[in-house]
Amino acid sequence: QVQLVESGGGLVQPGGSLRLSCAASGFAFSTTWMHWVRQLPGNGREWISTIATHNGATDYADSVKGRFTISRDNAASTLTLQMNGLKPDDTALYYCAANCNWRSTECDYWGQGTQVTVSS
Repeated sequence: QVQLVESGGGLVQPGGSLRLSCAASGFAFSTTWMHWVRQLPGNGREWISTIATHNGATDYADSVKGRFTISRDNAASTLTLQMNGLKPDDTALYYCAANCNWRSTECDYWGQGTQVTVSS
């Protein structure tokens, strides 16, 4: 079955960096668009980034553009989110997701999430 397992979250000071990873299995990762979605405290989920398949085209929400970088390793079935310049507002539970509608949190498959806390 489809499995998405995130890792790499933690506590970081404002301005710091974290690198999230998502190990995928149970589906054709190399031909599936992949996404990162986050759930802010007390709020609903927010789409933050998408990466296409063959050409690796990427898309970002305005809230993270220029600070976050999504990438994928199709050989290793791994999705990554490099987060730089972290702000307290980035504190959230970060999910790896697959088969999402365009710039949406409507996704067929979800990981369990990894917590990112940005605080001094």
